[in-house]
Amino acid sequence: MNIILKNASDLKGKIVDVVIDNGKIASSATAGSDYQVVDCTGLHVLPGFVDLHTHLREPGFEQSETILTGSMSAAAGGYTAVHAMANTFPVADTAGVVDQIWSLGQEAGLVHVQPVGAITVGLKGEQLAEIGAMAQSKARVSIFSDDGNCLADPLLMRRALEYVKSFDGVIAQHAQDPRLTINAQMNEGVISAELGLAGWPAVAEESIIARDIMLAEHVGSRLHICHVSTAGSVELIRQAKQRGVEVTAEVTPHHLMLTEDLASDYNPIFKVNPPLRRSTDAAALRAGLIDGTIDAIATDHAPHPKESKDSEWSAASFGMLGLESAFAVALDVLVLSGASSLERLAEVMSICPAQISGLIQQGKYLDVGSPANLTVTNLAEKWISTSLTFSRSQNNPFAGHEFTGRVIHTIFDGSFSYRDKKIFQSGSHV
Repeated sequence: MNIILKNASDLKGKIVDVVIDNGKIASSATAGSDYQVVDCTGLHVLPGFVDLHTHLREPGFEQSETILTGSMSAAAGGYTAVHAMANTFPVADTAGVVDQIWSLGQEAGLVHVQPVGAITVGLKGEQLAEIGAMAQSKARVSIFSDDGNCLADPLLMRRALEYVKSFDGVIAQHAQDPRLTINAQMNEGVISAELGLAGWPAVAEESIIARDIMLAEHVGSRLHICHVSTAGSVELIRQAKQRGVEVTAEVTPHHLMLTEDLASDYNPIFKVNPPLRRSTDAAALRAGLIDGTIDAIATDHAPHPKESKDSEWSAASFGMLGLESAFAVALDVLVLSGASSLERLAEVMSICPAQISGLIQQGKYLDVGSPANLTVTNLAEKWISTSLTFSRSQNNPFAGHEFTGRVIHTIFDGSFSYRDKKIFQSGSHV
């Protein structure tokens, strides 16, 4: 499909006509070729978003999400690539499983689905998984994580960092000391004491981050910190970067905007791992995102069936949806607040995540000759988020919230995957 996005605004506000010819960005329209002209007056074109942290649940937990429904939700959120986490059943700890996930993503055809491989067999933290085989598989896995579980064993963590160094891979750590978070339910503090819920101390995250930064520095390998949630964690990462440690970090939309006081009425929609923290933590996360300490916004999209959330707090599952609201949160935090710019938003939602993962087809924006992976947005449109999204699940913590800024079109590999609030799959809308 050949497309011209007519009268769009770029990241700097300049009016441009974006020409897409045979799936790639072109400098101008080719004489004699047919183009679908799409009026983008008043709209901004951004590089397609890349999510480093998505739970697609398939194989094994299709009652919560499938690769198809998760891809639909991603496309509706402006994403052209997502990284599917390894806590499936069977666990994505072999070349066979990651290749299955990759193939299902190809079949869905709405976004690039990049599997994340497990660090350890079965996510049990006891022995390294088939890291080399997954890296050499057709899925070409470059990021490895036991997300959902912390790799607590320091020797095994060191060995993992040493292993991936040979092919410039990345170890992504879920920083949560298991001994400090036994039965933990929410952020440790005054509110947890008042509610009678077991507290989740900030030091449980920060102690693992500090240890792993030292290990990565010792080995000279690449470390990525998942879903940073505390002010202390931000400062540890900031100091490590100043020393030249190869550490990157992500923050979720919900940790940027939501805080622990939302747990006050025991609504388990707000139960998440790591927990929502204090307002001072959220402020530090926003500051770290703006100054470059934090490299990416990653959704940690964690769908659950209704019965897993429709229960008392202690029995409810941890996790929230995030793909379809992430852009609006990022726009609010970075641009509408006046704290940063649309260019920084493009960096943390597309360019930096693509670089961390090594996805050379993503995050290229309007470079002539590059694949057309783009997101077209209306920065002024107001809309109300609901629990009914393209996801199979409904655990949306932003349901009922009015946002400003919305994804209008998503273009994946030169074709619409989402257009005017409809999913387009294989040339037809869903």
